[in-house]
Amino acid sequence: MRKLSRITAAIAATLLTAGLTSGGALAQKKGDNYPSKPIRLIVPFAPGGGTDVVARLLAQKLNEAFKQPVIVDNRAGGGGTIGAETAVRATPDGYTVIMMSGSYATNAAMFKLPYDPVNDILPMGLIGDTTFLVALHPGLPVKSVNELIAFAKSKPGALNYGSSGTGGIAHLAGELFDMMAATKMTHVPYKGTGPALNDLLGGQIQLIFGSAPSTIPLVRGNRLRAVAVTTSKRSAAVPDIPTVAEAGVPGYEVVLWYGVLGPKGLPKNIVARWNAEIRKATKLPDMKARLTSEGFDIADSPPELFQTIVKRDVAKWTKVVKEANVKMIQ
Repeated sequence: MRKLSRITAAIAATLLTAGLTSGGALAQKKGDNYPSKPIRLIVPFAPGGGTDVVARLLAQKLNEAFKQPVIVDNRAGGGGTIGAETAVRATPDGYTVIMMSGSYATNAAMFKLPYDPVNDILPMGLIGDTTFLVALHPGLPVKSVNELIAFAKSKPGALNYGSSGTGGIAHLAGELFDMMAATKMTHVPYKGTGPALNDLLGGQIQLIFGSAPSTIPLVRGNRLRAVAVTTSKRSAAVPDIPTVAEAGVPGYEVVLWYGVLGPKGLPKNIVARWNAEIRKATKLPDMKARLTSEGFDIADSPPELFQTIVKRDVAKWTKVVKEANVKMIQ
């Protein structure tokens, strides 16, 4: 009887060990049935801006790929930091992620953040990069970068440029322009590019460093006048518009990227799934045509490259903020 008890105990121990091993294997494969419920895709700006436009394009394609709703949730404020913190603090299960632009890196330079902008976030998929347009209200008597510089120098502080928020990349694009062109313009922050564009169209501000997805349609419709693009090369979407560098400010360059990030600790298979689906989505004919028409260079790259870009840009904009003597936000 005692022998039988020992055998039974041994069998039970073996089963328990097997169960734990199996549980460990299951833990390693956490997220294999992902997604099993709706996904929240945070946009840290108001509707109507470039980040919002790209997020909604991607969400439409991912609805089909994931067989679950991908719900765009606009969380504007703090130049994108409010939405970013929400994503950083989210449970790392892949059900709360964020669509972010290059403003993520400028926030790290401008704000005393309650999170580590490099180590507390996990880049999942880079969609691509594009340019800003230096776009003016048609009533402004300026038709080139050199004329813009001359006007700004003749009336220091009189030109108001809008942005998606203090500390965002559109804001620092203007600060970099002021620093390199020796001008002084007045920054007017909004809770997104959309509201800034509305005021630009209404004449309340005079210009914007506007993201290509949200600004190109207004330029093509002759509602705004673009005098330059901010990338080092001309944009294939608007090839007749010169770069800021060739038009009057040598060495000037601002590149705007868009990508999806999640909180650290996300299972590798969920990150891999997102990266694969983003790369598939950007290759779909209608999505590719839309993105390229708005000046995108589509990335089609692994998460590791995105991680490198985030680190690089955090360092770049930290240097710009210091050299331009831009006051950090505590």
